[in-house]
Amino acid sequence: MNILILQGSPRANGNTAWMAEEYRKAAESAGHKVTLVDVAHKKIAGCMACEYCHGKGNGTCVQKDDMQELYPLLAEAEVLVLAAPIYYFTMSAQIQAPIQRIYNMQKPGKLKKMALLLSSYSPNVYDGAIGEYHGIQRYWGVEDAGIVTAKIDEQKATATRDKIFQLVSRL
Repeated sequence: MNILILQGSPRANGNTAWMAEEYRKAAESAGHKVTLVDVAHKKIAGCMACEYCHGKGNGTCVQKDDMQELYPLLAEAEVLVLAAPIYYFTMSAQIQAPIQRIYNMQKPGKLKKMALLLSSYSPNVYDGAIGEYHGIQRYWGVEDAGIVTAKIDEQKATATRDKIFQLVSRL
């Protein structure tokens, strides 16, 4: 399968980046084609709700920023993995902008499945992000390929790596 991972943590060597990298390694080992994009270090603005994409733009966004690199990857992805830290009960702003900018596509064309990787220093802070994820997944009509969360004592741990490998094995 063609897998696209959007990694949304500004900490390049942080816990979320580790989870995304572990998913990439597991998926490549299983024979999947994987592209991992560090969206936190891209220049991607949020959606302006201008509706250009659904009018004159005929599906293209009026904003010309680093999101242009993601559109072809999204169009070919069969699996989309969102990897994000939890910042005050929701996914980071760095991943929210690309999520919102997918609006012009309505749904990535070949997408069949989604997965979610979340890290936080606190337990019991994942509900908002998981709710958003499930909302997107149901709206697009794609299969939930699983969720892995890792609080402070679970980060960069063998048990968390094993959960990530289990997600990949079910693809």
